Amino acid sequence: MHLDPLAIITAFGLIFLAELPDKTMFASLAMGTRMRPLYVWFGTSSAFLVHVAIAVGAGGLLGLLPGWIVKLVSAALFAFGAFMLLRGGDDEGDDAADTKTVTGFWPVYSTAFMAVFISEWGDLTQITTANLAASNGTWSTAIGSLAALMSVSALALLAGRFIAKRVPLKTVQRIGGLCMLGLAIWSVVEIFTA
Repeated sequence: MHLDPLAIITAFGLIFLAELPDKTMFASLAMGTRMRPLYVWFGTSSAFLVHVAIAVGAGGLLGLLPGWIVKLVSAALFAFGAFMLLRGGDDEGDDAADTKTVTGFWPVYSTAFMAVFISEWGDLTQITTANLAASNGTWSTAIGSLAALMSVSALALLAGRFIAKRVPLKTVQRIGGLCMLGLAIWSVVEIFTA
């Protein structure tokens, strides 16, 4: 196994920049405001690990998946996330009393894992990882790509926790729900514009 530091840095830089404005970053941010951030990070990181392994191992086969089906499932998951965040009614009372936060490891982990696992199929970062692996080496690309994806997720979760401490939780949840709804609509629009 040969590791090329330049290939690792190249993969990290390209994937980090491609993932920053990506819908997965916003989904992580929204999940981090309602769920335990460390558990969300474990879930998103596990999903990214699987995607990087698939991308470097069988990058050429990713193009065979029907993109519209992946985008439709992704839209449904984002719509469900929006529903979960927005359903917290307009009850009167203290925010802390009204808000139900998902706290168990496995429910948070599995929600974060599935949200990222489904929505990242055929994503630009997965395709870029597959292309880099073909030209720059499998292990170097895998390490750089995974480190970049995990870093973006961590940044989004830190931002989500920072915002949640300074803005009323109901407001954060509504904004997060609207962002998730926007991502659901965006995924549906991608079906018809691709």
